[in-house]
Order: sequence, then structure tokens, then C-alpha cells
Amino acid sequence: MEMLVKFLVAAIGAGTPLLFGTVGEILNEKVGHLNLGVEGMMAIGACAGFMGGYMSDNLFVALLCAFLAGVLAALVYAVLTVTFMANQNVAGLTMTIFGVGLSNFVGVYMVSHSENSTLKLPAQISKQLQNIHIPVLSDIPVLGELLFSYNVFVYLAIVIAAVCGVYLYRSKTGLNVQAIGENPAAADAASIPVTRWKYINLLLGGGICGLGGAYCGMIINGGVWISNSVNGLGWIAVALVIFAAWKPHMAILGSFLFGALRVLKYYKVGFMVGMPDAFFDMLPFLITALVLIGTSMRGVKGTHIPAFLGNNYFREER
Repeated sequence: MEMLVKFLVAAIGAGTPLLFGTVGEILNEKVGHLNLGVEGMMAIGACAGFMGGYMSDNLFVALLCAFLAGVLAALVYAVLTVTFMANQNVAGLTMTIFGVGLSNFVGVYMVSHSENSTLKLPAQISKQLQNIHIPVLSDIPVLGELLFSYNVFVYLAIVIAAVCGVYLYRSKTGLNVQAIGENPAAADAASIPVTRWKYINLLLGGGICGLGGAYCGMIINGGVWISNSVNGLGWIAVALVIFAAWKPHMAILGSFLFGALRVLKYYKVGFMVGMPDAFFDMLPFLITALVLIGTSMRGVKGTHIPAFLGNNYFREER
């Protein structure tokens, strides 16, 4: 039982950056934009969050830097695809290449100008990133460790997913946003400001992805800067949107499930003991590929995919 609890706790921690990326991408796709730049926005967020925390020794500043960096990256994508109506796939892939390259460049530059050729978060911010102990609740046997023993990023990710779920499915604004993703011409005819809500959702989604990147840069690597800290999680997040059926609350379950796949190699039991670690490193990406293949074979029937996803809206054509 103890090993199972530790495995589930580790799975939740490993799935947290995926949850940020997935929810951010859901907000993008709900307005009809297939943003393949999640990896790049997370990479930029990882760099900005780490450097913000490194220079300020303040967790709030680090989170704010990561969020704003993600927003700025998403703004570039939004201008290209909404205002100039560039191809969404090309713009997203370009954002990924640019984001990862920029993050690594800034990281290498900062490391080369540091005293010990390494960057490590100050002790105060590292302490703030430790798991939060909630009096009474954290001391409950089993449930205390499962539900109340995580760092601030985990709770923030769950809150953001829950709020986005309410926003999209329980508010009038959210229904208008979904209408844009289904038929922007009809939404425009109904006096819904299509361009404004596209920008709002794209920028908000980018900021959330930036927070996911900050988790990679500040938590996964133990407070030490390492290049390529996102390491493909952005691509898994894009596929998780399909797995979660474009619903933020389902993204919580999907992210933690894929998080379990990421840490499975550390909790081998039975027949898995003799299997190489490389297989377990491959497993999340293999499952991601199977999800995409299964979705393409099934087609749009039975899915919640926005009907106008991947298409630019030109108002004069309606």
C-alpha cells in the first residue's frame, strides 16, 4: 500500500506540467486554433520562470514572469494567425522551434556568466517550492499524502483546470467562445466579438502553458537550470487534448494518467522488473501516438472536436 501511495503521488507530480499545457491548448482549440507551439511556449515559460525566480528570489515574481512570457509568445502566434491569417500549423511549429531555441540560448548565456558555471535557485525560493503541509489534513493516513502533500504548482494547476471548466461549460461567455470554435461566421452574425475572444483565449492559454514550463524548469530539475527541461511534454499535452475530449476537468485525469506512465520505471513490479528503462521512457510517447491513431481512425464522430479547428476566419467570406 505504501508503495502504491508513493506511486500515485509521484504520478500527480509528473502529470502537473501536462495539465498546464493541456488546459492551455484546450482554450486555444476552443476558439478554432490548433496551436502546435505548446512546446515552445512552455520552454519560454520555463526560462522566464526560472530566471525570474533566480534573480528575484520570489516565487510570485517567478510565476508572473512565466505567465507573461507565455502570453507574449502566444501574442506572436495570435497576431500571425488571427490578424494576418497565417497557416496555423506552420505558425505553431515555428513557435516551438523559436521557443525552445530562445530558452536554450538564454540559459546557456546565463550559465556562461555565472560564477560556478551553473544556475541554482536561491534557498528561499527553493523552500517555497517544497510540498505544502496543511495542518490536520496532511496528517490523515493515506488520504493526507494523496491529497494534501504537494507543492504550489500542483494545486494551482488543478484550480486553473477547474476554473477553465466552469468558464467554458458553465458560463454564457464560455458558450460564446465555443460557438466561435464551431462556426465563427454564425457567432459573428450573433454579435459575438470573434477576434477579441480569439485573442483573449489564445493569450490566456499561452500564459497557462508558460506556467507549465516553469514547473519543468523549477521543479523537475531540482532547482538547477538544465536546457530542454520541457523535453517533449508540450507535444504530449497537444495529444492529451484529444484524450480529454476538449474538457478541462477530464484533462486532470488524463494528465495524471500520463504522469503515471512517466514515473512507472521507478516503481517496477513483477514482470516489469527486467524491462529496460528506455521502454518506460518511450511509453508516454507510444500511448500518445496510439491516441492520435485511434482518433483519426474513429474520425470526428463521437468526439467533441471544434468544427472549425485549424481554419482561419476571414470575415468578408461569411
